[in-house]
Amino acid sequence: MPVLIFRSGSARTQWWLDTFRERAPEIEVRLWDEPGDKSEITHALVWEPNPGVLATMPSLKLIISLGAGVDHLFRDPKVPLQVPIARVVDVNLTARMTEYVVLYVLRHHRHVPLYEARQRESLWQSETQPAAFDRTVGIMGLGTLGRDAAEKLVGLGFRVTGWTRTPRRMEGVESFHGEAGFAPFLQSAEILVNLLPLTPQTENIVDAKLLAALPEGAYFINVGRGPHVVDKDLIAALDSGRLSGAVLDVFRKEPLPAGDPFWRHPKITLTPHVASMSDPRTVIEQVIDNVRRTERGEDPLNRVDPQQQY
Repeated sequence: MPVLIFRSGSARTQWWLDTFRERAPEIEVRLWDEPGDKSEITHALVWEPNPGVLATMPSLKLIISLGAGVDHLFRDPKVPLQVPIARVVDVNLTARMTEYVVLYVLRHHRHVPLYEARQRESLWQSETQPAAFDRTVGIMGLGTLGRDAAEKLVGLGFRVTGWTRTPRRMEGVESFHGEAGFAPFLQSAEILVNLLPLTPQTENIVDAKLLAALPEGAYFINVGRGPHVVDKDLIAALDSGRLSGAVLDVFRKEPLPAGDPFWRHPKITLTPHVASMSDPRTVIEQVIDNVRRTERGEDPLNRVDPQQQY
């Protein structure tokens, strides 16, 4: 019988365990701190496992990342790349990410932070309000998450553009790709949303050069990964007025240290990596399906390309 091993020690872990035992009681489940004989472990359900631990499990048939991103696995130099890796693709996870992106695009578009500040000052003063079709939202990354966010923003009337490494086509979205398409994409992105996967090619992509290519006063929303951003370059762009503001949900170090300047910057809104989270009630069936598929000798769904790292 296959064995799954979970990170232990949190309320969410218990939620996962209870859901798994309810839906697939025939599958044995173990926790990180009680793994038993590691040679018996055939499936690892993980999020940010300790470096090197997966390499100590010689019978692994599948590693399942509990989120859409898999960069946490590739940070481990000993991750056994001969073992298939699968990621979570879930309509609920996607919907939550889209909610977050649309929320903060609309907050900026409708001047909500400005009006909140004026309320605190008892100041009755309006701003010119552009229509959605007068505003361009640029999305970096048109995978499952990016495409859904783009579709919803198009439905609200925004002009939406997208940039990807390789060509992608999407109805209602002007698409750019590759190095040649990057500058044309950036020059119109009044609101820039980062939904790229984190790979060696995309690390530090949001740097001074990228930020200087955006329209004056552009707004930035990062729901990709913290290492996509060169922090000092972002702060410099905010301080100079090149950027009018930023929303950050992900950071180079999490939890964000108390002394980090992001906490106190007046043009930054931050949230503690909550834009989207996997919900075992909707994810569990694909996890169970992938366990059973590999037990039958079949390829798992949503398999990650270790060369591309997504």
